[in-house]
Amino acid sequence: MATPRIPDEEYALRIKKAAAIAAERGLDALVFTSTESDFANVRYFTGYYTLWERSGVAISAAGEAAMIVGPEAYATASDYSRVKNIFSLTCYRESANPDYPEVDVATFRDVMKSIGVTGDHIRVGMGSFLDTNIEIYKAMEEAYPEGEIIRADDIPTLLRKKKSENELACMRAAYDISEKTLNKVLEDMRPGMTESNIAGLAIRYMYEFGAEDQGMVQYVLSDESTRHALSRAYPHRIITRDSFVQLDLAARVDGYASALAVPVAMSKYTDEQRRCVEFGREVHEWVKAQVKEGVVASDIAKKTIQLYKDRGFGDNYLYGPLHGLGMIEVEAPWVETSTDYKLEENFCYQVDTFLIAEKFGLRWEEGIRVTRDGYEQFNPTPVCSRLYELGF
Repeated sequence: MATPRIPDEEYALRIKKAAAIAAERGLDALVFTSTESDFANVRYFTGYYTLWERSGVAISAAGEAAMIVGPEAYATASDYSRVKNIFSLTCYRESANPDYPEVDVATFRDVMKSIGVTGDHIRVGMGSFLDTNIEIYKAMEEAYPEGEIIRADDIPTLLRKKKSENELACMRAAYDISEKTLNKVLEDMRPGMTESNIAGLAIRYMYEFGAEDQGMVQYVLSDESTRHALSRAYPHRIITRDSFVQLDLAARVDGYASALAVPVAMSKYTDEQRRCVEFGREVHEWVKAQVKEGVVASDIAKKTIQLYKDRGFGDNYLYGPLHGLGMIEVEAPWVETSTDYKLEENFCYQVDTFLIAEKFGLRWEEGIRVTRDGYEQFNPTPVCSRLYELGF
């Protein structure tokens, strides 16, 4: 099945925009680092999908770029990176920490020279502090002891938060695959299966429907484990006909994630489950109705929390109500009581409605794009269009 792809010229445009920001801030270069679990910043500029090692990209204020990998990924990066100026640095090696005594490796001096950055007193903006380990940071300091490292985490967010038409096409395709996958899993899941059995079904279907990869770990959580805001499926947890199951299934298309979450009763919801499920559905739809260009993000969060409190669910609130969406299923910017920016057209979010109770939890979740007068729903069918009681 053919799916959309980001064209080469869009990667070049992203580098040009980053370079312009570097120049405005008086920086000689930017360096972004990615890991396998959060590959987005490097893939955004290069198309390279990080695995095992760390990866990086360096961009000069003049708009030249270099791709950085560890010693083992040079050939892979050569095949897949849109940036063909590639270097291997040992500080980007895998966590098993091999020495690679026979491998000829470069330094940050080599990288910077290749993109036209010379001299000793350079100013480098590092834009992935959480993903930049101490080895990478020290390697930059050792290469430029008289240089200056400036934290520049906001630059990727500035560039990534408003999506292009090519990005939106990838996201729509990913949600279409996730919705088809969810429907097939709901048809096929049975009592006696394990959480991992059901997760395996999801993975099988999304690849059959054309996904590049999983958008995140597939959440198939049962009974008490539905209280986990972050978790994964396990093979020792067996689904029974009385089980309450949380599904959150996610496909990826050319780097762009999707996720759809619904609370499922294998038989029928208990009275308490139904009370929470229906309130969650009400909140979820209410949050979507608040979204449009110009709305202050924190206002949505404050009003959402007040709605929980007014309806007697104040103790069931953990986070929310929206978080950024794109290459990673959770990315900046969030919508929280502390975020005072205004929503803009083509900002994209997961509407993530999570409730935690004493013995179970639940999540309704789907993706939207902000429009001038509301929102576009990425998945063809809203997740709250029905309740999910399988009747076993």
